[in-house]
Amino acid sequence: MVKRLLDLEPYIGVNIGTDLSIMPHPTQVVALLKAQQIRHIRLYDADRGMLVALANSGIRVMVSIPNEQLLGIGQSNSTAANWVSRNIVAHYPATNITAICVGSEVLTTLPNAARILVNAMKFIHSALVASNLDNQIKVSSPLASSIILDSFPPSQAFFNRSWNPVLVPMLNFLQSTGSYLMLNIYPYYDYMQSNGVIPLDYALFKPLSPTKEAVDANTLVHYSNVFDAMVDATYFAMAFLNFTNIPVIVTETGWPSKGDSNEPDATMENANTYNSNLIRHVMNKTGTPKRPGIAVSTYIYELYNEDLKPGPISEKNWGLFDANGDPIYILRLTDSGSLLANDTTNQTYCTAKEGADPKMLQAALDWACGPGKVDCSPLLQGKPCYEPDNVIAHATYAFDTYYHRMGKTSDACDFNGVADITTTDPSHGSCIFPGSLGRNGTMVNITAPSMNSTSSDSPGRNIYSRGGFGSMLLVIKVMVWSLILL
Repeated sequence: MVKRLLDLEPYIGVNIGTDLSIMPHPTQVVALLKAQQIRHIRLYDADRGMLVALANSGIRVMVSIPNEQLLGIGQSNSTAANWVSRNIVAHYPATNITAICVGSEVLTTLPNAARILVNAMKFIHSALVASNLDNQIKVSSPLASSIILDSFPPSQAFFNRSWNPVLVPMLNFLQSTGSYLMLNIYPYYDYMQSNGVIPLDYALFKPLSPTKEAVDANTLVHYSNVFDAMVDATYFAMAFLNFTNIPVIVTETGWPSKGDSNEPDATMENANTYNSNLIRHVMNKTGTPKRPGIAVSTYIYELYNEDLKPGPISEKNWGLFDANGDPIYILRLTDSGSLLANDTTNQTYCTAKEGADPKMLQAALDWACGPGKVDCSPLLQGKPCYEPDNVIAHATYAFDTYYHRMGKTSDACDFNGVADITTTDPSHGSCIFPGSLGRNGTMVNITAPSMNSTSSDSPGRNIYSRGGFGSMLLVIKVMVWSLILL
């Protein structure tokens, strides 16, 4: 099993946090993931809305048990079994769940729960065995890299011995179940806390001359970046406890694009440099000096900027995208495939012009849904784009659909002067517009619960129930034009 994990092709995944004042609907999140060719994600919970939206997407999903749920699961086998039944069995295999993160950085952020951490992992694994899912879904728990003491030189690294009563049983569990050690690595913080000892270029994966590389005096191995040194320190720390065949997956790493005045290196340029170099490093299968050619699959922190995160400005600015799905910066990934090719500058849309005469808008809408041969059925009551039920919103959908079907020429977005071309995606809720984030004109018809509806018992929220005279007219007009076109 361990060999099989090591032989897997390396990949880049992305963490998805939800501390946003306006969190995109799950279907919009999935649309962005597909457009950016992101095929591996990690959720910080087991949000039902996201798991429903991810069904049949082919995206591989790590789900998480939040730290606040650990105590109940770690003390009760039946609680763990119920959690697996509600959050895993109910969604698998339509949603391709590949791993369960039991808590996150428990030893350093919630030390009082450390005593039941391995029990929680075992109980969750037993529930997977009972459902015959233990081969498909692995169980582990992300650790902070700070539990490794004397991380340089890597050959001398060891875990904080006070945690050995937890770490030894955990490593035994990971080895016996064919799982992997999950590690969170933040070179940004290592650099910030080093008081100038760690050079910025060394933290950012920038090319270094051999004379500037860090050298492990025991092995004479050269290290050109913090990331590799920390991964190898983890391998050596495990070997110190006689575990030599447990793979490492990096569950969090990244670089903030903005910071306070005392964080001058939290910039867009540095964030771009770090993440671009990281992706190339992983996808090129470089591996580490200790294990060359064995790349460490890695999850970038994170998909969205989280404006509600407490703490310094940098805490709110680790994302690759804003809440609208627009890139914070364009990653430099030439020759690195289509993953995160996040240039959306060519994304344009046709929308109803602000202040346009409602009668002219209605006439243009009628034309688009009739002679213009736009499929306006998504605007019918009960369909994804019915709300908001007004002529501006409905006209925008019809105009944009026509615009994309006609090849996005400027003439296709005129409608007698009541339409404008914009780069702002007009998608909203589960109404995903044609061309939105690379959807290639394919409507998303998933009626998924909203984010943070973590209980699998909670019903899906139906936001398309409001009636109105305008919608009744639209139903009649669509039916009439359908008859004419027949």
